[in-house]
Amino acid sequence: MKEVTPKIEPEEKGEELSEKVGKSALRKITARKERHRSIWFGMGMFGLVGWSVAIPTLLGAALGRWIDQKWPSTYSWTLMLLFFGLALGCLNAWRWVKEESKND
Repeated sequence: MKEVTPKIEPEEKGEELSEKVGKSALRKITARKERHRSIWFGMGMFGLVGWSVAIPTLLGAALGRWIDQKWPSTYSWTLMLLFFGLALGCLNAWRWVKEESKND
């Protein structure tokens, strides 16, 4: 069976190439402007991501412990809210990293 490949018009190819070159140039200009980003910036981002996971996790565990002490049940609210806080923190950290990578 003969494989059919779609024809790409030279104009479309040129536009695609010019977009790629434009994006590359913009990234270079942005990188030159943001040279002040050093290892400390990376450490700060690492800390920010860490805290954005740790705080919701600890708050969930504390709230769950309080609920378990006030209203005892067969289910462990501490464990459930700990995992909920962890999931929420991971989503929050993912959002931070996604936003930062979008800016680069």
